Order: sequence, then structure tokens, then C-alpha cells
Amino acid sequence: MIAVLHSWGQNLGLHPHLHCIVPKGGVSKAGFWKKGTGKDDFLFSVKAMSFKFRGLFASKLRKALPHLPKSLYDDLFRHNWVVYSKPPFGRPEHVIEYLGRYTHKIAISNHRILSIDKENGTVAFSLKVYRKGGKKTMITLDTKEFIRRFQLHILPKGFTRIRHYGFLSSSWKKERLPLLQLQLADVGLKHIEPPVAEEKSLHHCCPSCKKKTLVTLLTFGSRGPPKNYEQIINRKLLKYNA
Repeated sequence: MIAVLHSWGQNLGLHPHLHCIVPKGGVSKAGFWKKGTGKDDFLFSVKAMSFKFRGLFASKLRKALPHLPKSLYDDLFRHNWVVYSKPPFGRPEHVIEYLGRYTHKIAISNHRILSIDKENGTVAFSLKVYRKGGKKTMITLDTKEFIRRFQLHILPKGFTRIRHYGFLSSSWKKERLPLLQLQLADVGLKHIEPPVAEEKSLHHCCPSCKKKTLVTLLTFGSRGPPKNYEQIINRKLLKYNA
């Protein structure tokens, strides 16, 4: 899936939540696309999500408050729980376009700032009140409060706003994702070779003898070498020398 962190509301208050794009399907162990079962107009059953959420909530509650009486849980499971789920959001293109608005935005755009009063130390900006059908109104804050709310949405160093999981992750998308795309396009894969990453470095010559060519034994990803990388290199050396 793709997860996009969105932390603010219209009034710049802290409202952290995730917008996610989850495909209806997945990749089998053999590397082939497997489409999800069920109807085509939704990903999960609302009733199934209700049962799952109720079970998870009760499980977390037991761990956090172990002294609660058993009768409370009997009452929880006696009622049907409701999980709010909106109808399908149009076509996939509409979902991508909607989430694209949040990927690189900041907490407030310049056009929403209506006035800055330096003498009184206030900032006025516009906002929508969704409880009143998206009605537009205005709010005025003193400068310190405005800056405090704005700083709530500055991510810590190293924190990523957008994350990709599964076959969209960085370790997948370079080599195996193109093959999946060909599968979804109904293109035969029998005569298609996996794409080979091009060598970026032009310095293949041995720095010692200046004649022989350097051979790449192992390439480390962004997460660093594996724990058993010495054993992997030794095996590759033996195979190469043989």
C-alpha cells in the first residue's frame, strides 16, 4: 500500500491520520499477481471490519486495563459494532488525484492567510467548517499561537511523510514491479527476461594492476549489509574463482 501522513485540520490543530491506497489483491509466493475475492465495488466487507475492530479493541482493552470485570466484555460483544465506511470513491484515477493534494502540502497555504496585523500581533486565516457542510469562515489567532499550531506539523528529522509497502517498496519496484505490471496488462511473461540494473559507475579498472576488471560481489541496499554478509561474500568468491 501507499500511506500518506496528514496531521492537520482546517484550524491547524493536531489531527494525525493516514490516507492509504490499498490494492485489491497481492503477490503470491511464486511472484504472480493474485486478485482479491469478493465483489468489485469494495475492498473489505463492512460487517467483517466491524467484527475485527471489536475484537482488536477488546484485546487492547484487556491488556491496558486487566482488572475490568468479565461482564463488561460480555456487554461489548452482545452489541453489533459499527465501522464508518464511505462508499467507493469513484475510479482509481480519482483516488490518486485526491491523495495527490496532500503529498507535498504544508499545514496552511498562503492564499488562506487573509491578514497579518503586526501592531496587534494577530494572524487571520480562512477555514472550512465541515460540521456545517464545509461552510467557509475566518479565525484570528495571536502570532505565537499561530506559530505554535504551525510547528505541530513540522515532522521530526528523518521522519517520512509518504511510505510504500509490499510490492511498491524500494526493494521491489526496481526489478519485480515491472513484471507485475506486465502481468496486469495481460502480456505473456515466458519470453520476457527480468530487467537488469545498469552499472552506474564507470570505474571498472583495478586500481592496483590497472589491467584487470573489478567484479561486483555484493551490493548493499539503503538498509546496510546483512548480518551474514561475510559468508555471502566468501561463497561468491569461491564460485567466481571456480
